[in-house]
Amino acid sequence: MNEILKLGQQAPSFSLPRDGGETVSLADYAGEKLVIFFYPKDNTPGCTKEAIAFSEAKQMFLDANTQILGMSADTVKRHDNFVSKHSLSVALAADPELETLKNYGVWVKKTMYGREYMGIVRTTILINTDGTIAQIWHKVKVKDHVDAVLEAAKAL
Repeated sequence: MNEILKLGQQAPSFSLPRDGGETVSLADYAGEKLVIFFYPKDNTPGCTKEAIAFSEAKQMFLDANTQILGMSADTVKRHDNFVSKHSLSVALAADPELETLKNYGVWVKKTMYGREYMGIVRTTILINTDGTIAQIWHKVKVKDHVDAVLEAAKAL
């Protein structure tokens, strides 16, 4: 695991295109808690379940003064298709240049069936209202994950 980020440090800033053709940046969330869920690929089973789960829980996160942002290396066009196909309500940032994904330590060497390749390790990061890293979930398993993140957000 690439341990770039440490609890309590400032979250790396970013400004990226997002679904719908707008731009999203860390500064947009100043004074609010932010959950960033990094996921490997739009329209794959685990990523779809995770994005739907965060979308369904969005109001509970808003009630806890917490915004949600998904991020992958997919393009805005793929994100738009993903949002439309699954009626997602969370913003999805596109980082096909991989800069932010690398800055957050989620673009790593992976192995499948003996083959090594670079990809995103499913990770969720909770950022506090002061812009510091409050919690990191590495190698996320989708089942019950959103509930755990919501509880952590409420506890801040």
